[in-house]
Amino acid sequence: HFSFFFPTDRCKSEIKSDNNTEIIMDTTIETPESNSSSASDANEERYLVLIEFAYRHLDFQMAEIESILDMHGIQLGSPDCRVHPLPGQDETGRTTPASTNPELRRLYLILSFPGKDASKLSDNRNNVDRWDLATRASENASIAEILSRCTLIKTIVELWGASTSSLDTCAKECGEWIKNTKVGKSIFANVASEKESWKLTVHTLGTKYTREEQAEMRNKFSYLGFQGPVQMKEPNHEYILIREVEMDGKGSPLHPRHGIDKNLIPEHDKLPPLGVYFGRLLGGKSKRGRGGLEQYNLKNRVYLGPTSMDAELSFVMTNYGQVQKGSVVFDPFVGTGSILLSCALRGAYCMGSDIDIRVLKGRNEQETIWKNFDQYHLRRPELLRSDNAIYHRHFRQHQPLYNAIVCDPPYGIRAGARKTGSRKDTPRPILEEHRHDHIAQTKPYAVSDVMSDLLDVAARTLVMNGRLVYVIPSFQEFNPNTDLPRHDCLELVHSCYQPLQADLGRRIVAMKKVKEYDFSKRDHYMSRIWVNGTASAEKCANLRDKILEAAKQKPDYERKAAVRRQKRKAHREEKKAAKKKLAQDNNEAVAAVEEKQS
Repeated sequence: HFSFFFPTDRCKSEIKSDNNTEIIMDTTIETPESNSSSASDANEERYLVLIEFAYRHLDFQMAEIESILDMHGIQLGSPDCRVHPLPGQDETGRTTPASTNPELRRLYLILSFPGKDASKLSDNRNNVDRWDLATRASENASIAEILSRCTLIKTIVELWGASTSSLDTCAKECGEWIKNTKVGKSIFANVASEKESWKLTVHTLGTKYTREEQAEMRNKFSYLGFQGPVQMKEPNHEYILIREVEMDGKGSPLHPRHGIDKNLIPEHDKLPPLGVYFGRLLGGKSKRGRGGLEQYNLKNRVYLGPTSMDAELSFVMTNYGQVQKGSVVFDPFVGTGSILLSCALRGAYCMGSDIDIRVLKGRNEQETIWKNFDQYHLRRPELLRSDNAIYHRHFRQHQPLYNAIVCDPPYGIRAGARKTGSRKDTPRPILEEHRHDHIAQTKPYAVSDVMSDLLDVAARTLVMNGRLVYVIPSFQEFNPNTDLPRHDCLELVHSCYQPLQADLGRRIVAMKKVKEYDFSKRDHYMSRIWVNGTASAEKCANLRDKILEAAKQKPDYERKAAVRRQKRKAHREEKKAAKKKLAQDNNEAVAAVEEKQS
């Protein structure tokens, strides 16, 4: 981002009148004059909000927005909120003709709201703390307060004008919006007074422009004539000019303006932008330093395990589950508590269980789940050694309890699934004097049973409209319509797939409770969980073996496997030597103390 301000001799200029200003956008896109996308509300003005996404977890973005809007009583796709085509998009969302790739993923989304809600939604919330995570849904929340909660949103902008062609047409559209619409007139009157400080930021998505070129860009909008003082740090209002270009798979410009040698590439410089936007920044600017998402990074935590969930994805899952301040949340596969920690940061009351008592107790007094919560000054969770197969033996079920169940079930890739029980038909009874420190036996837990029990527990214990959110790895042949487990009391809300390798990916699934659980029908419910029976369950089972089989088909597998084995062996020997040396040093220290005392 580059921040600039208009020359002082132009700050007092008036908005120019131009009754012949051309309509900038495609006929499929709402124009400033009509602000409408259907005949039913052709005379209703619309309030447009531009969203810039972070270039991460692209397949999870829309589901997260939909969940957050729904949490605030706003249905995406209804007259109260619908998706508005970006400049250059047709009615199907395809980008033509500026892009050489009609299927490209664009970083922007425009949401359209009724003009009558503009005064509430446009409330300037630059001071909203993006990482004040413990919030509660409110009917009077501004759009910045609502969307700033989304983990994958970078910037939220009140859109004044947009164009597919040039800065000039974008600037003209801004003038038309301010001059010809009630919404534009009202907002401009509130933000352009002498008391309102401001600055203008030029955002070119990684494309470099000289200061002179940037000054020329901002001068296109000098006719707006903001009355207030320019203030570069913490102004009352920040305006942003965005030049959207085509991005590659890593979030960098596909056609960079300059080469590696920093020389201008003329053919790239001549390419038109995908879109040009101008508006007022409402909030959501991403912080990835110490004060933002980085402070919750796994590497900063005192207690981790091999299956600890990434912090960013955990926050996305809490949004899928609509976890908010005061929610009661349960994680039946809590492990080291990485998902539950994100729920606690949202202000939830947290409960968790796990089959492995050693994980719950931690490595030592300083490396436990509770220490992770203490690190962020959070209320400690309630933890219990249990599993879903025996949930009914450890918890009351007379009434629903949880607002959300958010978890990452074991599928046998990094950690195998196990449940309480003995492989023997007649296990030896536990003596009374051993019960206080007895660690119960466990036996393998089939993945099909893991998922069946999870959905059954969720259907029993979630409050009405409560949500179950879980992660499930899957291969490309996985069909979510027939292979995902289902329950008569739960409705599938989201199933978002993210490819990780050529054949393997992961899917975040969100389900909502829509019907009360009838305990007399439990057998009927369980018989219908897998649509295609064992064939569906098998696609979630033995994933580790399937991954190994696929890896063995790749060339040079044996040589690479031998190298990995050698590295693991060297690592084990190194750890063994370090442990031996530590014990030796401790013994020598104890001997020295004893010798000194004697």
